[in-house]
Amino acid sequence: MAITLSGDQALPGPPLSSRFTPAQVWGIVLLAPYLLVFLAFVVYPVCYGLWLARAPSNYVALYNDPIFARAAVNTLIFLVIGINIKMLIALFLSGFFAVQRPWIKWLSVIFILPWAVPSIPTILSVRFMLNPEWGMINHYIFSLTGDDGPNWLNDPTVALSMAIAVHIWKSLPFWTLILITGRLAISHDLFEAAEVDGASWWQKFRYITWPSMQTLYVTCTLLSMIWTLGDFNSVYLLTGGGPADLTHVLSTLGIRYLRLDQLSLAMASIVCAMPFVLPLVYFMMKRLSR
Repeated sequence: MAITLSGDQALPGPPLSSRFTPAQVWGIVLLAPYLLVFLAFVVYPVCYGLWLARAPSNYVALYNDPIFARAAVNTLIFLVIGINIKMLIALFLSGFFAVQRPWIKWLSVIFILPWAVPSIPTILSVRFMLNPEWGMINHYIFSLTGDDGPNWLNDPTVALSMAIAVHIWKSLPFWTLILITGRLAISHDLFEAAEVDGASWWQKFRYITWPSMQTLYVTCTLLSMIWTLGDFNSVYLLTGGGPADLTHVLSTLGIRYLRLDQLSLAMASIVCAMPFVLPLVYFMMKRLSR
């Protein structure tokens, strides 16, 4: 870089490195590998997937595929039923586990195990228990009634219900812990004053607990919906999308297309989940910004 004075006379400007302090230079050097990893393993795969799904013919094929329509409906059912039941149970259990008693502390350790243990052994163990021939559940049904138990995973409605139940069972401890933290942040003086005034447990919940936790509850619900849209394990490990590909959700439908060697359709099915995700992200960030 040069600074021109007049005519052909010029003075050399400061070198580029002098614009940064030594600490800033080291910061750029140390940050560069992370930036390269981010570009290589995050930006590039996302852009490549969007490029594969760019053709309109992919979405026409998805529209004409009845399995895709069923997966979209299953996804909505998973979100509306699974999320609301899970969060309501978590809200109730947060009040139960917030009680300071020794046996409740030991029970909370057992309660958190499904979330702490990896998904593959836990969900596959549930699948083995639901086996109609040698599963533990049907074995007990036969020993009590003398009749064979139902084929749990052979009926699409029952299989999807079991997948929702497994999802609730697996992720419930995490959201319960979050809501317990919200309950413990409420001043205990408010409850003491309500007890002096003769308030019932429902009145204390309605006028103290819920107003204090409402923002946290709604934020956790939105975040849980975003994570549930990407929940691959609960459906795939339990039902594999069966029977007859009738329990697929959008997060597992891509595997079906990959098995059929239809990579562009697999990427397009994932892109179709974005209309579900983006509004949830918008509303969650809007609430957090307040």
